[in-house]
Amino acid sequence: MSTMNQAIDTTRYARCIEVSKRIRWDIDHDVFRGRQFDFSKKFLPDGLSKIDQFDFLNAEEKKLLSQIQGRSYANIFGLVERFICAKIMEVSQDHWLGDQVALEALVRFSDEELKHQELFRRIEQMIGEHMPEGYHFAPDPNEVAKVVLGKSTWAVLALTCHIELFTQAHYKQSIEPDDDLSELYKDVFLFHWREESQHAIMDELEWVREDSSLNSEQRDQAVNDLIDLVAAVDVILQVQSAADSDYFVKVCGSTFSDDQVQRIRDGVLKAYRWQYIISGVQEPRFVNALGSLINEQQGQRIHEALAPIMQ
Repeated sequence: MSTMNQAIDTTRYARCIEVSKRIRWDIDHDVFRGRQFDFSKKFLPDGLSKIDQFDFLNAEEKKLLSQIQGRSYANIFGLVERFICAKIMEVSQDHWLGDQVALEALVRFSDEELKHQELFRRIEQMIGEHMPEGYHFAPDPNEVAKVVLGKSTWAVLALTCHIELFTQAHYKQSIEPDDDLSELYKDVFLFHWREESQHAIMDELEWVREDSSLNSEQRDQAVNDLIDLVAAVDVILQVQSAADSDYFVKVCGSTFSDDQVQRIRDGVLKAYRWQYIISGVQEPRFVNALGSLINEQQGQRIHEALAPIMQ
C-alpha cells in the first residue's frame, strides 16, 4: 500500500455514503419495470448524436442512426466501467486499515459500478434482439482495462473523473430535456446519473489524494500517461464509429454516394469524440480540478495533444 500525505476528508465520503443509501436502485424493479425500448423513438438526443449535421438523411434514417449511436453509447459505458471498478477496488486498499468511512464509500462505489456493468450488458442484449443483425462492438472490455490499468493511478483517476463528470453533463444538458427519446432509454441514464454524481466526488477526492504522494517527475510522467489514455480512447472511438457507420449504411439499404458515406463516417466520429472526449475536457469542474494539479507546461502538452481531436 502506498503512503498518502493528503488528509482524508471523512465528511465528504460520509455524505456520499448517505446519498448512496438514499438513492439506491435495482435494475429490474426501478429501471426496467418490465418495459422494452421503444424503437419508434430516438435513443440518443440530438445534442449528443450531432444528428443535425446529416442534412441528407430522412427522419427515419436519423432515428435509426440515433439508435445505433445509443447502442454504442451504452456499450462504451459498460466498457469504461470495467477498468473504473477495478481501479476503485485497488485504491480502496489504502483505506483498509485506515479511514473506514472512506473505505465504505469506495466499496459502495465499486458495488454500484458492478451493477452498472450488468445494466449495460442487459441493455445490449435487449437492443440486439430488435435491431437488424450485423452490429459489432469492436473493443474487448478486458483488453482495454488491461491497457488502462497499466498506466499510473493518477492518470486513471483523472480519466475516470473526466468520464463521470461528462456523464452528469450529458444527462442534465441533453438527455433529460429531450421528450422525444425512448422512455426506457431515458430512464436508464436517469438512474445511472444519480449514482455517478457521487462517484465523481470520490474520483476527485482520490485523485487529489494520489497527487499528494507524487514528486514533480512522477506527476510529469502521469500527465504523459493521461495523454496516452486519451489517445487510446480516441482509437476506440475511431474503430467503433467506422463499424457503426458501415452498419448504418448496410441497414438503410439506400444508395448513398461515396461523399455521403464519408460524411456519415466523419460525422459519427465527430459525435463520438464529442461524447467521450471533448464534452469532458470542456466541463468546468474537470478543467478546474485538472488545472489545480498541473503546471502551465503540462497543461500546454495536454492542449497540444488534444488539438487534432478538438478540431
